[in-house]
Formats: sequence, C-alpha cells, structure tokens
Amino acid sequence: MFITFEGGDGSGKSVQSRCVYRRLTEENIPAILTREPGGTRLGEAITRWLKWHPETPLSGTTELFLFSASRAHLVSEVIKPALVQGKVVICDRFYDSTLAYQGYGRGLSTKIIHEAIHLATDGLKPDITFLLDVTPDVGQDRKANIRADRFEQEAAAFRDRVRRGYLALAHAEPERWYVLDGRRSRTELAQVIWEKINLGLSRRRAP
Repeated sequence: MFITFEGGDGSGKSVQSRCVYRRLTEENIPAILTREPGGTRLGEAITRWLKWHPETPLSGTTELFLFSASRAHLVSEVIKPALVQGKVVICDRFYDSTLAYQGYGRGLSTKIIHEAIHLATDGLKPDITFLLDVTPDVGQDRKANIRADRFEQEAAAFRDRVRRGYLALAHAEPERWYVLDGRRSRTELAQVIWEKINLGLSRRRAP
C-alpha cells in the first residue's frame, strides 16, 4: 500500500505520517517513511536549493523540474523497490503538492504538470491520500517560531490558492482522498487515519 499525506505548511501532515509509521512498526507491518522533496541524497540536495536559497530566484517552471528530478529519483530508488518487497510506503507529500503549489499556487499549466508527473513517477499513484486541511492563518501560527523556508514566506494570497487547489484535487478524486480537519487534536486525527488505513490493509489481506 502506498499512502501519502498532503496539506499546507503547518497542517500537521508530517506529524501524522510519523504516527502512521510508528503504528505500522508496532503492528510488525513492514513499512518505510519518506518525504518530498528529499528522501534520497540527491533529493536532499535539491531540497536545499528549493527551500533555503532565497537569494536565488526560481521560476515556477524551474521549481517544477527540480521537484520532478527529486521525485523521479525517489520513486525509482526508494518507493518502487519498497512496494515490490511488499512494504507499506508512507510519503510526506508527493505529486499532489506539485499540482497544488506550482499549478494552483504559481499558475503553471496543469497539462504540463501532469506530463511531468507521469514521466517522474512512471504512472505510480498513491492508494490513499490524506489531506490535513487548515486555513493558511492556522498553519502560519503553528510555525511562527520556526525559520520559514521559501514557500512559507509566500504571501497569503499564494497560500490561499494552494489550499483551494488541494480541496479541488480532493473533490476530483474522492475515491483516493480523505479530507480531515487539521484543527482536530493529534490523537483524534491519528485514530481516524489509522482506522482508514487498517481497513484498507484488511481488504488487501482478504482472500
């Protein structure tokens, strides 16, 4: 099973992805936890340029190709091999982030983004995607004392477009997405998420 977590900055997706990984480990279910951008040495190097070099201007198109390069490497070197081995893969962000941030946020053509995604993933899609939905103001308040990266420094209008993009993506594929109110407690969210994942795993085990 391939599980992804999506949401704006400060939504709690990283916390919940770690919770799922710990729960799977406790249940003795083979699993790996990875993230985008990053997850490999190449991906981490690309991440530093994408997030922590604000003095280097990057166009939306440049962002798209950098994210795609990181993703292609992560899919081929980490995600697909783990799935072949029968492991559950949890990924903190995947290609839906590109559609939300570079598509809805930056205004790039979704047709071009979809082509780049297909090339980078070789058609791989998540089985379940959890969207931790919070307003940009809530997300920003949660990260008030943390150094902001390039995307977290964007104007409120950009963050609003990203959120609307996520909700539109979830509405278009309701069979894959689960939209959760990110303002709920960590414990409540973890329980709801685990119930949905456990149901999916049970169905896969059924003869």
